[in-house]
Amino acid sequence: MPKQFSIPRSYRSELIGEIKRTRASSDTRKEDFTPTTIDRGAVVFQIARFFGFCYGVENAIEIAYRALEENEGKRIFLLSEMIHNPHVNDDLLRRGVRFLQTAEGRELIPFSELQPDDVVIVPAFGTTVELFQALEARGINPQRYNATCPFVEKVWKRGKQLASQGFSIVIHGKDTHEETRATFSHIRVNGPSVVVRDRAEAALLARYVRGELSSQQFQVDFAHRASVGFRVPEDLERLGVVNQTTMLAEETHEIAQMMRQALVERFSAEAIAEHYADTRDTLCYATSENQRAMRGLLDHGGDLAIVVGGYNSSNTSHLVELCEGRVPAYYLKDADEILSRYEIRHLDLHTKEVTTTKEWLPERTPVRILISAGASCPDAMVEAVIAKVSGLFGESAAAGSCGS
Repeated sequence: MPKQFSIPRSYRSELIGEIKRTRASSDTRKEDFTPTTIDRGAVVFQIARFFGFCYGVENAIEIAYRALEENEGKRIFLLSEMIHNPHVNDDLLRRGVRFLQTAEGRELIPFSELQPDDVVIVPAFGTTVELFQALEARGINPQRYNATCPFVEKVWKRGKQLASQGFSIVIHGKDTHEETRATFSHIRVNGPSVVVRDRAEAALLARYVRGELSSQQFQVDFAHRASVGFRVPEDLERLGVVNQTTMLAEETHEIAQMMRQALVERFSAEAIAEHYADTRDTLCYATSENQRAMRGLLDHGGDLAIVVGGYNSSNTSHLVELCEGRVPAYYLKDADEILSRYEIRHLDLHTKEVTTTKEWLPERTPVRILISAGASCPDAMVEAVIAKVSGLFGESAAAGSCGS
């Protein structure tokens, strides 16, 4: 039976909770990626099979609120955002938690101000070896409330294992993201490592693997994204690929195949076992399930999609990316972004700016709306979006029928 976490009731939703429980009991093997239908009459919602809080997020939230309960009267800090959801982070701030850094790593409170009796929570993304050491140097035990996602730690352990076997590690991730910065820090301690953001950067790295470009140019192309002393081509002879757990799973797989093919071209197919490590076991199950569920949702069809999540959430942005070319998709941080039946405010992934779109809902009814949410989005926020849209059509949030 899945672990039950203790998180604030305000994050829960009776409607969404019942949908998830019903689907889990009827699909114990997690093989059915068709959506759940909520029929409100004038509007029909298709809800993704998997979405919302994952194991790592619920674990992190439980740890953060436990730290508050167990340390009344003490100063409590978070290294950076707990997860990429503004409502969760704002609630922690209202309860007195203070952030030591921004999500980008900019200092907000100097570590020199920390005292041994202060409490510091490590967020779900984990943190760098250097910051763990800095906390310990101030007399603070960073493991006491370490909310690092177990699946992130699994990537670190796999990277360490491969490095001990003589492999260099290619990390698929956004080099400015907290999780990738942490993963890069933990892996580079054990062996050569380099970060690639996408297929284009992987294709560039493959040229170095094949020996087509110089070591001098490598230091330009991968400045600050390769471990100190990374040697070209010597450190590109044996490779394993791991990922930032919130990236597109299929893109990580493609990047791994690009590295494998470049090694085949350099050393031959017969010798590939010596030069390439299969690392499919590092992919996060929740990221994979949510992305597969998004594809199942899109295959079912609809007039438009709404994806709910923090605007700096990597995994949420990838769910929106999957919608491109299929249906109009609106990336909302919460229900307040739905201004009226004629206007909606949302994040534009291409400009990275919040914009307002008019006439976003079709005039005809019933309108079929696809719904999903990022791994750091509370179920209550998804229910609030459903209720807000239902209200635009004069429908009660509780009316209608549910079915898979």
